[in-house]
Parts: sequence; structure tokens; C-alpha cells
Amino acid sequence: MYLNHFAASSAAHDMTATDEFASLLQSATELGIDHDKATAYRSSNIVLRGMRFHFLEWGDRSKPTVLLLHGGHQSAHAWDLCSLNLAQHYHVLALDQRGHGDSEWARDVDYSGMAMAADVTAFLAALEPGKRPVVVGHSMGGRNAMLVARETPDAMRALVIVDIGPEISDAGRSAIAGFVKAAEEFDDLDHFVATVRKYDPYRPMAHIERTAKYNMLVRADGKYISKCDGTARRVGIRPSLPQDVLTLPDAARLTLPVLVVRGENSNILAPDAAERFRDALPQGALVTIANCGHLVPSQNTKGFLAALHSYLAALG
Repeated sequence: MYLNHFAASSAAHDMTATDEFASLLQSATELGIDHDKATAYRSSNIVLRGMRFHFLEWGDRSKPTVLLLHGGHQSAHAWDLCSLNLAQHYHVLALDQRGHGDSEWARDVDYSGMAMAADVTAFLAALEPGKRPVVVGHSMGGRNAMLVARETPDAMRALVIVDIGPEISDAGRSAIAGFVKAAEEFDDLDHFVATVRKYDPYRPMAHIERTAKYNMLVRADGKYISKCDGTARRVGIRPSLPQDVLTLPDAARLTLPVLVVRGENSNILAPDAAERFRDALPQGALVTIANCGHLVPSQNTKGFLAALHSYLAALG
């Protein structure tokens, strides 16, 4: 049983009348996130490459598009506060990547970066034909966005990579793996919320509680289980392939504008690694967001949005 609302068919579902939207508006107000209560907000599905993908769409379709790609073990809803704010000035698309959120699980258990990058390319071709949006990717989503830029450089006009890069910390990677393994099955949502709180001490407890429904579903036996497909991990399939790795020399060949965003207390992207990444990029910039770790967009949403708005405005 799902705990959240989403479109049941290919027809878009208006989300503005749901209790979920009311809850989001409450969080935005409490956190001081600027927003428009009258914004358009829709849940939709699309079939691409033989799979069903769920995505959220915000704002006016006539405005410049920003595509948001979430991190591993998250969903498009990880961006809700950012999407709500950005929709005042942009057409925002937030994709549930394969095996995550409300998108279909891969029947061949292929969760390689190249497969996910191909999904993103197909999604942009279907939703934004002839356009070149700005793509913003966090963690796993940032890796996938970089692969799209490497393989199909004309697919976007600029790239924002959040707390990921060619060189990442083994300690941080292990911390994420430990959280993912610990967040697979719970007796109740309170247990899940407590687990998230240990991993993420930055976000207010009330906001974690309001967003728990997007990460869990109820199994027939009453257990709460993760909506992220963990099959590859359980059966020992390596989700990454050699071609999934983006190196510093690869970064040097990305000719489009790229903003690297790092969380001040990140255990994934070290300061020197972020600087080497920026320096390798022909049109690279780097900003560090204070008072947050790896989960930059949700741990310091206001700081992240300020940096993102400044960068988007400078792009013109």
C-alpha cells in the first residue's frame, strides 16, 4: 500500500488539492521558503525505454525549464521545497529515477549510471523536444547528469552538480551504504523517522515526519519497507560499470557551464576534491553551502536556493 498520492495513469494528476500539498506549504512557511500558494503542481507518468517513469511538474510550461535529479534512496519529492520555490520563475520537472519513488523497478535490475543517464536523455527528448534545460543533480542524480553531459552534451545548456564529483570519499560512501541498509524495513514510521534523524541532524523533525510517506510503503504483513529497489544489493549485482565513472579528464571535456555545489560539512565531497573538480571544468564554478552536510538541498534549503537562483540568473 502506498502512503502518498500520485497519478494512476498517463493523465496528469493535480496535486494542489491534496493534503500533501497543504503539508508542503506548512513546511515552506515554517522554514521561511519563499513560495506561491497558487503554483501549478502535477503528478504524471510516462513510458520510456520500456519502463514507466513517474515525475512531478511545477509551474508555467512557457518558462525556462529546470530538471531536478534526486540522490540515491530518495525520490522526486526530495526536491519539493526547492521545486515549490523555483516554480515562481521556472518550469520545474523532478523525475523519479528508475527503481526509486513511484517509478517502475527495472526488470533486468540494471541500475547502472549509463542506464539512468539514458533514461534522463529519453525523458528530456520526450518532455522538452528541441529545448536545452538546466539540469540540477544531487549525489546519484549528479553523477547521472554528468554522464548525460558527457554522452549527449547538447541535451542541456548548463549543469548544477550537488555534492558529488569525480573524486568522492570512501568514508562518506560507507556512511551512505550503512544508512541505506538500515532503512529497508521498519515496524512503524516512527522507527524510520528516528533512523533518518540519526543520519540527518540538520532537518527539523517535523519536516522529516511529513516527508516519510514518500520513502516508504506498507507491505501485506504491515511492515514499512523502502520504496527503493534493493534487489541489486541483496543479490550482489554491481550497480556501477566502468563507463559509469566520470574522471577529471572527462570533466575537462565538458564545455557547458557547470556549477559545483558542496555542503560545508560534507563527508562525500572533500574541499580539495571539489576544487580540483572546479578547476578541471572549462566553465566551472564552485560554491560551498554553510550549515549542511551531503544532503544540501534539504539540510539548508534557503542557502542552496540562494546560490542556485544567483547562478541561474547569471546564465541569463
